[in-house]
Amino acid sequence: MSVFIEIAVGELPGQVSLDAAAAIARAAEDAGAAGLVIRDSVDGVRGTDPSVVGSYLAGRHAALAFVVEAPTTHNAPYNLARRVLSFDRATGGRVGVLLRPGDGDEVTDVANAPPHESLAESDRWVEYVRILNGLWESFPASALRGDQGNAVVADDTHIRPIDHDGDFYRVAGPLDGPSSPQGRPAVLANDPSALGWDRVARYADAVIVDEEQVSTADLELAAAAERADRRRDDIALLARTSSPASTRDSAPVHATDGVTLLVTEFDDTTADLIRAATDRYPHTPDSVTLRALLGLREIAGATR
Repeated sequence: MSVFIEIAVGELPGQVSLDAAAAIARAAEDAGAAGLVIRDSVDGVRGTDPSVVGSYLAGRHAALAFVVEAPTTHNAPYNLARRVLSFDRATGGRVGVLLRPGDGDEVTDVANAPPHESLAESDRWVEYVRILNGLWESFPASALRGDQGNAVVADDTHIRPIDHDGDFYRVAGPLDGPSSPQGRPAVLANDPSALGWDRVARYADAVIVDEEQVSTADLELAAAAERADRRRDDIALLARTSSPASTRDSAPVHATDGVTLLVTEFDDTTADLIRAATDRYPHTPDSVTLRALLGLREIAGATR
């Protein structure tokens, strides 16, 4: 069971300062936490860009994994895929994205026709995940040659444009850098009530639910995974809690694969709170990538 510390960085209530985020990251690393989940917004108010915060903290806390939240709103899929993959490769495969359903972005809205009015945010989310995964697999690590004698950096016959033409997006690809050490970055969801369990089970690598939902979430996820022709252990289920003791007391341990401890302010008790969580839910110390920390199998073709 892995423990992730969940924060948002900004200047408003529910957000912590960048200095506090650094102190939380240090406490998380010292306590043996798996990593940080960095939220994009709190109650609809955006904070500092999670990928910027994560990159800053990763340079100082190399043992941590990072999950950065991003809404589809204002994030063109090619740009997000490139940023997340660059961050992921720099950390040795320890990055994922918590993708939140939303609207479009300035690049896409100019280039594409408006989607049919019957389509919903959940449909956009599905298409967006498919694009991310396609782009992250478009330049496999096997394409790298590094042949100095013949001046061949990569074999371009292995690099594939995705040529996606969908209801919301048109993306040619490919990306301009090789795939992740974990195969591809993990995609997380955190709103199965809005997305629907069938979409989560078919397209997400992990899902975060509030602790009181864990018992029913495990059953719903298992049923949806079967309908999607996936195994339940192909998707990690994480419980969000603000108290290290409450999740284990209120839900079956076997129902969850990890915990996110929500920290909304920093004070003298924060490090003790994080330590209490990691003591209660220790993770496997030899887990290297985010996928391993989530208890997931790495994607075929991943290289170190």
